[in-house]
Amino acid sequence: MSTLVLQAAGGMIGGLFGPVGAAIGSAIGAMGGYMIDTALINSTRRIEGPRLVSTRPMQAEEGAALPAIYGTMRVGSTLIWATRFEEQKTTTRQGGKGGPKTTTYSYYANAAFAVAQGEISGIRRIWADGNELDQTQVTIRVYKGSETQLPDPLIEARQGSGKAPAYRGTAYVVFERLPIDTYGNRLPLLQFEVMRSVGKLSQDIQAVALIPGATEFGLAPQTVRDEPRPGETRALNRNNLRAQSDWTASLNELQALCPNLKTVALIVPWFGTDLRAGECRILPGVTARGARKPSHNWRVNNTDRSGAHLISDNGTEKAYGGTPADFSVIAAIKDARQRGLKVTLYPFIMMDIPADNQLPALDGQGFQPVYPWRGRIGLAAGADKTPEAGTQLGRFTNGVWGYKRFIRHYIDLARSAGGVDAFLIGSELRGLTQIRNERNEFPFVDHLSELAATARTILGGDCKITYGADWSEYFGYHPQDGSGDVYFHLDPLWANPAINAIGIDNYMPLSDWRDGDERSIDPAFPPSAYDEAALQSAIAGGEGYDWYYASDEDRRERKRTEITDGLAGKPWVFRYKDLYAWWQNRHFNRMNGAEQAQPTAWQPMSKPFWFTELGCAAVDKGPNQPNVFPDPKSSENASPYFSDGSFLTGAFLSLAKDR
Repeated sequence: MSTLVLQAAGGMIGGLFGPVGAAIGSAIGAMGGYMIDTALINSTRRIEGPRLVSTRPMQAEEGAALPAIYGTMRVGSTLIWATRFEEQKTTTRQGGKGGPKTTTYSYYANAAFAVAQGEISGIRRIWADGNELDQTQVTIRVYKGSETQLPDPLIEARQGSGKAPAYRGTAYVVFERLPIDTYGNRLPLLQFEVMRSVGKLSQDIQAVALIPGATEFGLAPQTVRDEPRPGETRALNRNNLRAQSDWTASLNELQALCPNLKTVALIVPWFGTDLRAGECRILPGVTARGARKPSHNWRVNNTDRSGAHLISDNGTEKAYGGTPADFSVIAAIKDARQRGLKVTLYPFIMMDIPADNQLPALDGQGFQPVYPWRGRIGLAAGADKTPEAGTQLGRFTNGVWGYKRFIRHYIDLARSAGGVDAFLIGSELRGLTQIRNERNEFPFVDHLSELAATARTILGGDCKITYGADWSEYFGYHPQDGSGDVYFHLDPLWANPAINAIGIDNYMPLSDWRDGDERSIDPAFPPSAYDEAALQSAIAGGEGYDWYYASDEDRRERKRTEITDGLAGKPWVFRYKDLYAWWQNRHFNRMNGAEQAQPTAWQPMSKPFWFTELGCAAVDKGPNQPNVFPDPKSSENASPYFSDGSFLTGAFLSLAKDR
């Protein structure tokens, strides 16, 4: 109507200027009228989206069998409870004021699905119609199927108080207001990755070292993002759809699988640059110099990316992840404590020496090995027992980027986090602790003692402090120079009042198995490489206790040499496995094959052992040589003695345990 009226009015007004004016006026009037008519019509027009006429009935299969899970398995599910779909109506106006109103309908499902016979450890991943579900975007409750579990509050609210089943003995998952629009307004086909730990081991584990520690933001409980390209964001520490970060997902799963877990050790690495002690710098590292619009800046010890060590490439990728940012370490300590866990802070050295390095080898033959073990840090040949030894160890410890700065930083960081339950002043620095100066003293052991005292002063009396000695290092040093000398070189550290325990990274051999042994009729041979009784008997027996191999050839031929002591009748001095005798006896150094008159500072039975690490690689014949593991980039890459190198089901196990 407005179109006709305004068209006529425009024609009359335009007619005052002749026929052309009448035509123009008529067109303008018609256009204005059309716009008014459209606005009036749209303001009363309503557009409705698709709506379910009725809810399709959901059915559960009565009498369906539930699987019994051992280990981890992806399984289907059985619907055991559901409500009618919830409808949510949303009305919006398009095009601003005067635009048409649009009404859309969204639907949500409340349902419970049985997944397995109880009791399970937990649920890892969930798939809906074959696509993994982001569990942070929906409300999910998991019931593990215990015989004491209570009814779900939603089910009880809908069914009535006292009328809801608890489904005891059945593991099930409840979804509350699950959006189903993307599934065609129906319940999707759901599958669950069910975890159930088997046996006593998971129940007995009380402490775990968290590895790998080389991760710039991997310890952060919150999501950390950056912008690799304009307009594109990515999460740097979230590679899962179960939690806001990898840390949170990992800790959730760890606590589910190890219900008696009490302590976690946070391994936090800096990077060594040289095996020559006097030239080695210990620095925090990063995998890239720049970062575009990060949600959290990387910073360690007041050093940003521009001043950090840049991790080398191993030919295909970065050799390591970087050092965890300080804020993430503090956040991880606080989060672990909120979970009821004790925290051990474990500063760790990784050697970043790439294949193309031009660094002189310690023996003077060529260049340094690729990505070696930190226990290889030492002195060039001929420098031991000289004044130069003490000088180089002083530079290693007290330099601008020396070892003391590294350890002191994490002592201070632990205090900033509110303290930790235990602190390691280092680990497996065997090549350094065995260096002597011109007075036959061990200067680096003195440096460790000073750091222990500093940690005690700052972290207080409630914090346990130790050093994680290599299993071949903790009990003494026997120079292979024909002198007959024996040194209990770490005793000044173990006797230090700031030290609470004798820490050992325990990777002692537990077997001597070769292919074909299973066919032997000799009753001394165990029935298999992993016979539990045989492995237990080797904890205080076998290699390193009763006998040793004098050479690689002897090992190949199985020619064993008994461990004896022709001097003082103390074979335990040479038995690295004889922890009990080492612990209960006084220690006497030997010079030129003769015991000294005075014992060391060690007081028998004064402190407990603490296995700061324990385990072996999950590889064929792993117990033959637990201290080696596959690492293709490293010169330390190895398989255990007589192993075919094949992997077994499982993972590298690294624990901390009092004994």
